[in-house]
Amino acid sequence: MSDLFRYFENNPGRLIHKWLHYFGIYERHFSALRGRPIQLLEYGVFNGGSLQMWKHYFGPQARIIGVDIDPRCAQLAEPGIEIVIGDQEDRATHMRLKEKYGEFDIVIDDGGHRMRQQLVTFQEMYPAVRTGGVYLAEDLHTSYFPEWDGGMRRPGTFIEYAKSLIDQMHAWHSRTADHKPDLVTSTAYGLHFYDSVLVIEKNAVSPPSQAATGIPVFEVGALEYFLLAMSAQHKGQIDTAINYCRRALAIEPAASDALSLLAKLEAAQATKAG
Repeated sequence: MSDLFRYFENNPGRLIHKWLHYFGIYERHFSALRGRPIQLLEYGVFNGGSLQMWKHYFGPQARIIGVDIDPRCAQLAEPGIEIVIGDQEDRATHMRLKEKYGEFDIVIDDGGHRMRQQLVTFQEMYPAVRTGGVYLAEDLHTSYFPEWDGGMRRPGTFIEYAKSLIDQMHAWHSRTADHKPDLVTSTAYGLHFYDSVLVIEKNAVSPPSQAATGIPVFEVGALEYFLLAMSAQHKGQIDTAINYCRRALAIEPAASDALSLLAKLEAAQATKAG
């Protein structure tokens, strides 16, 4: 039994209402941040029970902030837990949060669950997640409920928007002019989809690179020979690198990368010989 679920089962505080499979997701993505001086922001205070759970789970160094549109929630503040009254559909609410608190280690959207609320919150607050942090949106099954502005494959739902994040994660590889890398491409280290939950691990993401090592058993393409040449160059094996470059150019004579590398290698070889 996880620590979070144990707390939930023996809840000594205010009411908590959660789908049971969420607890394993929380543990998987939040456990590395326990015991640290983090800032956690949760939309949707309800009765304040989950804020108390986060306070207990993350420890005394954590700063827990809850956001809700219901003014009654202001009375649920306590040491270690702050309450902000605001409408998550209103971008001004998010601006105030960023101005007051700066960046967050964890943002949890457990707010109103309507499409615009979820979309605006992600658009405004994902950029405010600190590198190494986590953005978690839950109860995404409302994307399938017409009464919540959802519907199966209906344009404008958060689920449909989330699918586009997969496209953006892969924008480095796109050959379409208007599909370019953006903040998601360069910071979404992992997109984890679960039943009703999306977790985004935020970290610096560099343009992907590839390499090849070892000895070809069969004839391979120009790319593999070029990558082997790069590997050999990195190891200082100039003659081997030149050989692989020439093999690449035998297949694709106009390969600019191989031509450029070969020129550098031959110049280095001549300098060494001289």
